[in-house]
Amino acid sequence: MGKITVSGKGRRWLERGHPWAYVDDIASGKADAGELVPVETPNGDVLGWGLFSTTSRIAVRMVSRGEAQPNRDFWVARMQRAVDARRASGLLDPEGACRLLSGDAEGVPGLIVDRYADVLVLQCGTQGADRMRDFLVDILVEVLGEQPRAVVDRSDIGVRRLEGLEPRVETLSGSVPESITVREGDIHYSVDVFQGHKTGAYLDQRNNRIAVESHVRGGRVLDAFSYDGLFALHAAVAGAESVLCLEQNKAACERLVANAERNGVADKITVERVDAMGRLRSLAEETERFRVAIVDPPAFARNRKEVEGAERGYVEVNRRGLSLLEPGGTLVSASCSYNIQPEAFLKFLQTAARLAGRDVWLEALAGASPDHPHWIQLPESRYLKCAFMRAD
Repeated sequence: MGKITVSGKGRRWLERGHPWAYVDDIASGKADAGELVPVETPNGDVLGWGLFSTTSRIAVRMVSRGEAQPNRDFWVARMQRAVDARRASGLLDPEGACRLLSGDAEGVPGLIVDRYADVLVLQCGTQGADRMRDFLVDILVEVLGEQPRAVVDRSDIGVRRLEGLEPRVETLSGSVPESITVREGDIHYSVDVFQGHKTGAYLDQRNNRIAVESHVRGGRVLDAFSYDGLFALHAAVAGAESVLCLEQNKAACERLVANAERNGVADKITVERVDAMGRLRSLAEETERFRVAIVDPPAFARNRKEVEGAERGYVEVNRRGLSLLEPGGTLVSASCSYNIQPEAFLKFLQTAARLAGRDVWLEALAGASPDHPHWIQLPESRYLKCAFMRAD
C-alpha cells in the first residue's frame, strides 16, 4: 500500500478543509495510479485517506478525515447520503432525470452518475474513479433499490487527458433503448446518451429552465445557444407566442425539432442552425424585439488564463441580448465557468447594460439545481450562475 506525506503548507491547506492536495504540496511518498492511500503530516500524523493521481496537478483528492481506512460500509453510507438527498428534493421521478452522484462535491472524487428514467450514465474523470468504478457503481445501484435498464460509461471528457486516461464509451450492463424520453416539469424531451453533450443533457439548469416559465407572459422568446432547446420548450408550453432558437450543432437542432413536436409546440418554435453570436448581432440590426431573451453560451473561461477574453465574450453576448428586449422584458443569462466568480459575472452584466443603454434590475441570481450541490469546502463546485434580469 502506498502512502503520501504532505508538506507543512499542504497540511495547513487540508486542515482548513479543502479536499485537494496539489503536486507542490506533496513532500514524499508514492502510490499507484488511483490508489486510496493514507495522507500524513510531516510529523507522521494521519490526516485522512485520499485517491492519488500520478499525472494530475491535483495529486490527492481526500475521501475521509481520520485514521480509519474507508471500507465498503463507508462507501455505502456515502452513496446512501447522495440518493437520500435526491429523494428528499423530489428528484427521483421514475420518468425524470437527475444527477445521482456529483463526484468531488459529494466525496466521491471524479465520479458522476446521471439518471435518465431507467438508464444510468456515468463519467470517470480521475484515475481513482476509473480504478473504483465497478465497485462504486454496484453500491450505487444497490442503494438506489432498483435495477436500471442499462448502465453506460460516457468517460469521453477532456479532463481525462490531465489524468493520463484515454476516452472511453461503453455499455456496462443491460441494453440502451433506441429512444430515451424523460420528463421535466411540464415538458418531455429525448436524450442521446452516446452522442449528446456531457452525459446526454445539461441537468444543472433544470430549475432555471422551469423558472423561465413565470417570465414568459405571452410574447416572443429568444433562446440563443439553445442546444436541445429545453429553455425554449418550457417557454413554449408556458404560453409564449413564438420562440426563436439559435443553435449551431446539427444533431441538437434535429433533437430540438423532434422535442417541439413531442410537446405539441412545433408551430411555436423556429430553429435556426447558425452561429448564435453572429445572429444576435444581425437580429439587433433588424430591430427584432423579444419579451424574454435567454443566453446560455458554452464556457468562455475553462481556466484562469482565459478570464480576460471571457469578459469580452460575456459583455458582448449580454449587450446583444439586452438590446433585443422590449421594455420590461427579461434577460436570462448564464455562465458555467467556475473561473468567472459571481461578483465578476455581475460586473460583466453591469458593463453590458451600460453599453446597451438599458436600465437593468437583477431579480435573481440562481445557481445549479440541487442535484449539483455546492459543497462549502470545495468552492470549485459552485460554478453555474444564472441571472434573471428585468430591463427598461
